[in-house]
Amino acid sequence: QVQVAESGGGLVQAGDSLRLSCGTSERTFTSGRMGWFRQSPGKQRDVVAAVAYNGATPWYAESVKGRFTISRDSAKNTIYLQMTKLKPEDTAVYYCAADRRFGLALIDTEYVYWGQGTQVTVSS
Repeated sequence: QVQVAESGGGLVQAGDSLRLSCGTSERTFTSGRMGWFRQSPGKQRDVVAAVAYNGATPWYAESVKGRFTISRDSAKNTIYLQMTKLKPEDTAVYYCAADRRFGLALIDTEYVYWGQGTQVTVSS
């Protein structure tokens, strides 16, 4: 069974930056689709960034465009979400998602592998 581990969340102030990491025990994250989702209390889990395959142009939600960057280090089997200029409304549990298939996927049912989630809290 593929093990997926997230790290990098925490409590920061508005305007700060954080980098989330998501690694796996095998070469699951080498080239297929990947994404980052977030979920706030009482809300559904929504995608914030996604890539169809390794090297493709990333897709970003309007609320994070220009502030968040999704990337992948295939040699380390790790995907990242660099978050800058954080706002209180970015507060949520963040989940990484990956799949061996290709193609842009913006809903959670299109991903097989998930991280356990990491809390990001942004204070004003």
